[in-house]
Amino acid sequence: MSSTSFRVEATRGDVVESFHAVALAVTDPEGTLIASAGDPELVTYWRSAAKPFQAMAMVADGAADRYGLGPDAIALACGSHSSEPEQVVLARRMLEAIGCTEADLACGPHTPLSSAVYEAALRTGTAMTAAWSNCSGKHSGMLALARHHGWPTVGYERAGHPAQDRILDEVARWTGLPRESLVLGVDGCTTVCFGLPLRAMALAYARFGVSGEPAAVRVRNAMLAHPHLVGGTGRLCTDLMRETAGRVLAKIGAEGVYSAAWPELGLGLTLKVEDGDMRSAQVALLGVLAQLDAEFGAQLPLAGLASQAAPVIRNTRQMPTGVLRSAGDLRFHGTRGARAVRQHT
Repeated sequence: MSSTSFRVEATRGDVVESFHAVALAVTDPEGTLIASAGDPELVTYWRSAAKPFQAMAMVADGAADRYGLGPDAIALACGSHSSEPEQVVLARRMLEAIGCTEADLACGPHTPLSSAVYEAALRTGTAMTAAWSNCSGKHSGMLALARHHGWPTVGYERAGHPAQDRILDEVARWTGLPRESLVLGVDGCTTVCFGLPLRAMALAYARFGVSGEPAAVRVRNAMLAHPHLVGGTGRLCTDLMRETAGRVLAKIGAEGVYSAAWPELGLGLTLKVEDGDMRSAQVALLGVLAQLDAEFGAQLPLAGLASQAAPVIRNTRQMPTGVLRSAGDLRFHGTRGARAVRQHT
C-alpha cells in the first residue's frame, strides 16, 4: 500500500495497514499559495474551524462589551470545549449575562469530547444539558449578538435569521469570497456551517493572524490567553497554543478539518483529512507544521507534542500495535514563503 501525496498512515507492526489522504492549503494574507497537498481548492465544510469568525460579529458589533463578556467568554465562543466544569459554568454565566437560559440554546446535549469527563458524569449521574455541548459558547455568543441588535432569539441558529446573515457577512469578508458563493449547510450543533475552498479558509486564518482590526485582535488574544477554553485537557488546540507560547493559533473542525494561523510567518492553513478521520487530523496538522518549520527555519517548539504527532495504537490489552504518523511531502510554491518569513519575523 503506497501513496505519494501527503497523508496520515496507520501502521501495525512494520506494515502500513491503512492511510488517510490529506488535502491542504497554506497561504499568506494576500492569498498567495505558499504550500499545498492534494487539491487546495477542494470545497468542504469548515465546520467548527470557522468559530473565530462566527464570534467576530459579537465582538465587532459591541455585544460582548454590552453584556460584559470578557476574554474568557470570547475564547469559549471560539472553542469546541470538552464539557469540563469550568467550561460549562462559563457557558451558563454567558447565558445569564445576556438574559437567556439553557432553554434558549438550539444546540442539544451530546457526549462530551473528553472521555474522562463523560465517564465522571456517568459515575455521578450528572445530567448532560445543552450547556455541555462543545458548541455552547458559540451559541451563547450568537444569542448575545441577537439580543444586542434586538433580533428575535427564536431561530437565531437558522439560515436567514439576521444573526446568521451578519455572521455570513463576516465569513465572506475574511475569506475574500462573495456571500453567494458560500455553500450553506446545517452543522452538527444545528446552526449554519459554511462550505468553501480550503484555500479561502487558509486565507482567512492568514489574515486573522496578522490583522490589526480591534475585533480580530481581541478574538485572537482571547484564544491565546485562554487556550484551555478553546479545547480542553489533552486537546491539541489547547496544547499547541500552550507549547508554542501562542506562536501558533489552531482550531479543529469536524470531519477531519483543522485550521491554524502562524502570525510570525504571516501564514494561514487549513487541512482536510479527506475521509473525515478525526484521529488523523491532529497528526496531519503537526506534520504540516513540522514541514513548514523545516522549510522556513522558525524553530517552532513541537517536541512536547510528540505523543500527539505520532500517537501509539493499542489493542484491547493496551499493548502497542503500531502508530499513527504523517507521511509524504508538501508542495512548496515559489519563493513567496521565504519573503513572508522575513516580513513577519
